[in-house]
Amino acid sequence: QVQLVESGGGLVQPGGSLRLSCAASGSIFSINTMGWYRQAPGKQREQVATITSGGSTNYADSVKGRFTISRDNAKNTVYLQMNSLKPEDTAVYYCNADVLSTTNLYRYLEVWGQGTLVTVSS
Repeated sequence: QVQLVESGGGLVQPGGSLRLSCAASGSIFSINTMGWYRQAPGKQREQVATITSGGSTNYADSVKGRFTISRDNAKNTVYLQMNSLKPEDTAVYYCNADVLSTTNLYRYLEVWGQGTLVTVSS
């Protein structure tokens, strides 16, 4: 069993910053790609940023230059530093990871966190 637990969401004014964290725990052998997704009210879930175990990153056009994804492989944790936040960044942010579990070394499992709400409003 593998769990992802996000933290760091909250209410912030436009132009402000927040840092999200997501820690993976459980029967982990290794983690490949980790990422952040978000879902705004009435919209589909969208990819925000991803990072591979080697540190290669990918960002949605809407957050390039404002958000930075990073990870600490020793802690099985991924972070999302969000700067210059806009009202349109308001959403539930979900952590995602491709995990190779010690209980199943034959294929990676896609694991999701429970989500953390980010509200950008004055």
